[in-house]
Amino acid sequence: MSPALRRRAVLLSTTLFSLALLSLAGCRRLRFPEAPADYREYAYVTSGGTGTVSILNVVSVQSERTLKVGPNPTGATANPVRNEVYVVNTGDESGNGSVSVIDTTTNSITATIPVHRQPYFISVDSKGQRGYVANSGSNDVSVLDLVQHRVLGVIGVGEKPGLAKISPDGQSLAVSNRGSGSVSLFAVPATGLPTLRAAFDGCTGVTDLAIIPLDPAQPSSKVFAACSAGDTVMAIQLAQATGSWEAKQDPPSTHDRLLARLKVGRDPVQFAIKPDGGELFISNFGSDSFTEISTWTNDVGGTYKIGTKPSQGVVTADNGTLWITNFGADSISLYSIDDGRIAGSVRAGGGPDAIAMSADEHLVLAANSRSGDVAVIRTVSNHAGPELLTMLPAGGNPNSIAIKAFHLTK
Repeated sequence: MSPALRRRAVLLSTTLFSLALLSLAGCRRLRFPEAPADYREYAYVTSGGTGTVSILNVVSVQSERTLKVGPNPTGATANPVRNEVYVVNTGDESGNGSVSVIDTTTNSITATIPVHRQPYFISVDSKGQRGYVANSGSNDVSVLDLVQHRVLGVIGVGEKPGLAKISPDGQSLAVSNRGSGSVSLFAVPATGLPTLRAAFDGCTGVTDLAIIPLDPAQPSSKVFAACSAGDTVMAIQLAQATGSWEAKQDPPSTHDRLLARLKVGRDPVQFAIKPDGGELFISNFGSDSFTEISTWTNDVGGTYKIGTKPSQGVVTADNGTLWITNFGADSISLYSIDDGRIAGSVRAGGGPDAIAMSADEHLVLAANSRSGDVAVIRTVSNHAGPELLTMLPAGGNPNSIAIKAFHLTK
């Protein structure tokens, strides 16, 4: 080989080696966070069309297994204390529903708790001991003992209840009565069943509920209800203990009372709340927008266009970014809260609806109700912004995602 060709070969080899190092460095910089050997994190996705729950391994980003549950599973919720996930089986119109209990350490069903007709969701208290299931077909709420996996009792509510949501402090239970267009508030004692405290009418087509604040160490102060058929959000002051700071305000808040009816976009369906509790965002399915609401002043900060038929949202732990699924556009939008602007959009599958984030927020998962899969999105990619990483199968009509992260104990 001539000296000139030899120099050219050496130069080419050096260049290729340098490029390889740069590529490797980039991969290291953007690779998934390394998890300890005893760390587990799974996403549990209900499939209403197949009567199953798809379990996705969030650490390795792959399908783990599929469990057969009851007919038409809908809502899924993780226990904040125990290594369990609860799946509500709505059942058919001729029979009662049930709740399947999944042990997340073995990913197996360990119990099935019977409830009444047409349940859709379950709310779990911050101690992980009680569960509350609104039974739309029987106008009542089943109160569950999650330690013993049994029904403690049933309380009557309004017509066609959709949600029974327990407050972070465990002292109040809010129930959305879609059939009667009302919100019922119950006092929750340390022992025994909740008792009716107040009811507020004028919330037609009520769908979602949000309770402020999220910190269990602080008293829960307000309930916001999405009145879908009225294009409004109802703000309710929760009763506070006598002698508390809130109770000394003018007027005093020792009783539940209506604070405001806020005009938002068309068909408000679901709340996403900042972790600090200062603001919440409501997806307006019918007007391709979302509305920002101050939970402190009970005022609308603004209504902004986002995407076609926005459905569900989630806010990052730093209170900086809102992710919203656009059911009609097969995409997910990002809204920068601090900057007040749309920060980007990512393609998903057909009809993205339910959305969740991994524990460290390096992944966003969206259940695609039409295409029967889950879009897994990397929040930071080689292109700096988020990108679709993969699609994982989730059965027919996936409609809810619950994520549980934990360490195995010896």
